[in-house]
Amino acid sequence: MGITQQITGRIVLAATLAAGATLAAGAQYGSPPQQRYEQWPGGGWDSPPQEFAEARQRGYRDGIDGARKDFENHRRPNVANRDEFRDPHFIPRPDRREYRFGFRRGYDVAVQHIYGRDGWYRRDRY
Repeated sequence: MGITQQITGRIVLAATLAAGATLAAGAQYGSPPQQRYEQWPGGGWDSPPQEFAEARQRGYRDGIDGARKDFENHRRPNVANRDEFRDPHFIPRPDRREYRFGFRRGYDVAVQHIYGRDGWYRRDRY
């Protein structure tokens, strides 16, 4: 075996090892799950419970969206940091309690789904 073949063999081996390490890292950390907001009517994880009234359903959907925004902006999940949770001025005053209930529930479900149950997220942080 000539020197050129040895060098080529080592380059191929190094490239193969690097590709394997990249695949292993991807398997360990993975990418965030694809958001499937079109499933709201169909009953996916991100669909509000059918028994929720309109204000709770809107809050649930907004909570999911808020958790997604926190994740995309690399913020720690904290429902109390969301403006739309603290001051839902766009919801009629009599429905705000119901909206916040739905928001918190949607936010919690999304955080568990997006960040993972075994990740650094812990409910006692908020």
